[in-house]
Amino acid sequence: MKLLRVSSDNRHLETADGKRFYLLGDTAWELFHALDREEAVSYLRTRRDQGFNMIQAVVLAELSGLTVPNAYGRVPLRRNERGEFDPLLPDLEGGYSYFDHVDFIVSKAEELGLYVGMLPTWGDKWNKLWGEGPEIFTPENAFGYGKWLAERFCRHSNLLWILGGDRPLTEDRHFRILDSMAAGLKAGDGGRFLTTLHPSGSRSSAEFAAGRGWIDFHMNQSGHGFPSRPCYELMAEALAADRKPVMDGEPCYEDHAIDFKPENGYFDAVDVRLAAWRNLLSGACGNTYGHSSVWCMRRDPTPYWPNTWETALKRPAAEALRIYRDFIREHDLTGFQPIQNAVKHNSHDANFVAAMASEHAAWLYVPCGAPVEIDFSAFSFFPRTMRLFEPTVGTLSEPMPFPKDGRVVFPARGSGRGMDYLLRLSDPSGRSPE
Repeated sequence: MKLLRVSSDNRHLETADGKRFYLLGDTAWELFHALDREEAVSYLRTRRDQGFNMIQAVVLAELSGLTVPNAYGRVPLRRNERGEFDPLLPDLEGGYSYFDHVDFIVSKAEELGLYVGMLPTWGDKWNKLWGEGPEIFTPENAFGYGKWLAERFCRHSNLLWILGGDRPLTEDRHFRILDSMAAGLKAGDGGRFLTTLHPSGSRSSAEFAAGRGWIDFHMNQSGHGFPSRPCYELMAEALAADRKPVMDGEPCYEDHAIDFKPENGYFDAVDVRLAAWRNLLSGACGNTYGHSSVWCMRRDPTPYWPNTWETALKRPAAEALRIYRDFIREHDLTGFQPIQNAVKHNSHDANFVAAMASEHAAWLYVPCGAPVEIDFSAFSFFPRTMRLFEPTVGTLSEPMPFPKDGRVVFPARGSGRGMDYLLRLSDPSGRSPE
């Protein structure tokens, strides 16, 4: 596989040979910790076949990752003379260690053409604001752990480093720990792999790490709260804060309890689709899917986790990712820039229209299928034709005349939740606005 790098415009990612690369991730935080070899291979093949190209997983996992052994009875770290789990004492004794298992999964992902967004640790191991912990990292040991980990895995070509792990940086010590770990990673892999930071909910890494030399691209977590800051607002703020690419590393998960309360219902395929398309047309360099039962590799369903990880693999939003992938492959958006005012009265609510425009064309995402009135001042061209893309089936209509008054409505199609569509506006003649 080809290494990934930041493009020359600092807004996209690309492969080492200069081809644009849009990250389509899946959230599998507990992959290394919870699955055996056969299960991991089955999981990776399923996600590959569905169109994913990157898997996010954690080395020192959130759910008792230091104390509960993996499928082969191994834990990642030994205890030091004080009885504390020590990041500088990886448990490598005996055959097939915890890190051998991680290496097996990374190697299999590489064989299948999947990148791995590897988190060296979950955030509770350096900021136990909530969760199990314990806090085991200091600015002093974080460098050594990062360097050892990077040296251990730098022979691969399919890695991205993701620091953080769902915790905010609230103290100077937190910044020093992550700066030190990042420096260790760079020392261990020679700067071979890109690095980002996974923040807590409704936050962006640009809030904490803008201007830091080790961060190559930013990551948002638009998350699972309700109401919460919409993904397109986080994306706009992150892009404005630092001249680096930005992705959403954790939008709402499919079948996740809304605001973490089952009595509120669950996010569904429509919610997942809304976030994915809004992120794309807001200028993202990638988007990550997640399922509430897959990230934790749930084996026993409950009202909070209504699926096992295996049954959840083929839920509707995951299966529909192929349409999203194919659209990105077929429509190069490199020359497009996000705009906020593509339609008049673009209110920041359920009807917000995310859009991108180039010199002679634009894409608009109309989330509820409602009529829109185009704001001609937003474009450097005058729309003369329009086409309708259906994100649920992947079809693109033939060109239609664009209404001269700018009001776009499809009366026979209907509007409402789940009736979202993309609208392509263009001037095939390339003439100047009239």
